[in-house]
Amino acid sequence: MDWHDLLSAILVTIIALIIIIPLVFVIVFYLLDRKQKQHSILRNFPVLGRMRYLTEKIGPELRQYLFDDDNKGRPFSREEFLHVVLPGKYLGSVIGFGSKRNFEEAGYYIRNAVFTKQVEELTVDQDHLVATQKYVIDSDELFSRKEHTVQVDAKPWLLTDDNAVILGPNCREPFHVKGMFGQSAMSYGALGKNAISALSAGIGQVPGSWMNTGEGGVSPHHLNGGADLIAQIGSGLFGYRTIDGEFSFEKLKEKAAIPQVKAFELKLAQGAKTRGGHVEGEKVTPEIAEIRGVEVGKTINSPNRFRQFNSFETLFDFIEQIREAGGLPVGIKIVVGSKQDADDLAAYMASSNKGPDFISIDGAEGGTGATFQELADSVGLPLHTGLTLLQDALVRYGVRHRVKIIAAGKIISADKAAVILGLGADLIYIARGFMMSVGCIMAQKCHTNECPAGVATTDPKLQNGLIVDEKKFRVSNYILNLREGLFRVAAAAGVDSPTKISKEHIIYKDEIGRVYTLDELAEKR
Repeated sequence: MDWHDLLSAILVTIIALIIIIPLVFVIVFYLLDRKQKQHSILRNFPVLGRMRYLTEKIGPELRQYLFDDDNKGRPFSREEFLHVVLPGKYLGSVIGFGSKRNFEEAGYYIRNAVFTKQVEELTVDQDHLVATQKYVIDSDELFSRKEHTVQVDAKPWLLTDDNAVILGPNCREPFHVKGMFGQSAMSYGALGKNAISALSAGIGQVPGSWMNTGEGGVSPHHLNGGADLIAQIGSGLFGYRTIDGEFSFEKLKEKAAIPQVKAFELKLAQGAKTRGGHVEGEKVTPEIAEIRGVEVGKTINSPNRFRQFNSFETLFDFIEQIREAGGLPVGIKIVVGSKQDADDLAAYMASSNKGPDFISIDGAEGGTGATFQELADSVGLPLHTGLTLLQDALVRYGVRHRVKIIAAGKIISADKAAVILGLGADLIYIARGFMMSVGCIMAQKCHTNECPAGVATTDPKLQNGLIVDEKKFRVSNYILNLREGLFRVAAAAGVDSPTKISKEHIIYKDEIGRVYTLDELAEKR
C-alpha cells in the first residue's frame, strides 16, 4: 500500500468516525430519552428535546451578550455595567455622540443652574493625591486587545473638614466621613476572601471611604486592606454571640477596640430579603465558621428578626447599651414598608429623645447573595419611595437633625447618587457596583458557590482567578470616578459641594413631559 492509499484509508476512517460516533450518541440518547419518565418533552421528542434544554441553559448568557440591547438587561443593563467597569479600568467616564437613556420615559432629573460653578469654586479637599494605576489601550482589534498599566497620582475629591458628614457627633468616638460613597454590607462567606481583600485594599488606599462588613462579622480579610469599617450586626449575631447563641457585649467591645471599626449597624432588614440572612452550607468553610461561631458546612439561616428586641422602645434601649459599651455611633438598617412605619419610627424618636445615630435605608431593588423570589420581587418599597417617606417623617417630627441617612439600592453612578442625595440621603451605600469593580459579570450564581469570576464564592479554584493586587486598583478608580462625577453634578446644579444637593435640585418628568418638583410630586401621591 503506497502513501496515497494509506492517506485515502485514513480519510475514509475519519469520515466514518465523524458520521458513526454522533449517530451512536443519537441512538443512545434516543433510547434513554424514550424510557425516562421525568421530562415529558424528552419522552415525546427524544434528542431534539435536548436542544431545548441546551438553549434554555445558555439563554441568560445569550441575552446578556447578544440579544438584550444596551439598556434592557436586568438587574443591571449592559450600559450600567460598563459605567462601573470602564472607570475602574481606565479611570475615566467620557462618552461620545450622546446618552443612551430613553428620555421619553418618566424619571428623575437634576436641575441645572443657569450660572454653574467653576471647578475652582468647588469646596473640595485635593491636598493628598491617591497613588493608583490605570490601563492604557495600545491596540484594540477584532480578535485581540493589547493594553498596559501605568502608575498615576489621582485627585481624591474629598469633602472638606467643614462639609464632612459626622455620624454620632455626641458619641465618645464620632465617625467623620469625607467621602460620600461606601461599600454596602457584603459578608465574608457571601463573598470570598480574595474579593473581600481586594475591596478592603481598594477602599483602604482611597481615604474617606468605608466598607460595611455585612452580618457575617469582622474578618481578617476586611481588616487587611486598612479600610474604615462599619461593623454590621445581624439577627444571627455572627461574631457577637456566645457559645449558646446569646449576644455578647464582651465581643462587641473587642470589635469596638479595633481602630478600623468606626461604627456599628443593626440589620433589621435588607431590600432583597426582609428577613434574616442565608448562606449555603457549601460556603461555610472552617474559617468562616470560626469567625461567625457556627458549624462547618451547615447552611446558615438567621432568625427573621432579633430576639433582643421587638418594639421601638426595646430597640432603642438596645442601641443605647451598644453605644455605651462600644463608644461608637450605632445605626439601624431598615426597609421602609409604608408611610405608617416611617411615621412610627420618627414619632418614637421624638417622644423618647432616643434613637440611632444613622439610618441605613435599603430599597426593595437591593441585591443579595441568596434570597427567595417572592421576597425579592414584592416585599418592601423601592428606594425612591421609601427614602421620601422616611425623610418626610423625620422632618415632620423634628428629628431629622439628629440622624444621618445612608441610602442603598441600585445606585452605581454619580448621577443616580445625586438624585438620592436630593431625596434626602446624606451618604450612599453601593454593593453590586463594588462587586462589578472586582470582576463580577452578573452571572447570577451568587447563591450556588459557583461564581465564575471568583467573587461570590468560597471555592479556592474559582477564587484563584481574582487577583487582589490587580482588582484593588479598579476599586479605587471606581470610587475616585464616582466622587469626581458627583462634584461635577454639583457644579452643574450650581452648588459648591455634593452635601448641598437638596430637593430643590431634583425634578421629576412624567411620560408625557409634565414636570414636577419633589413637593408637587409628594402632593400627587
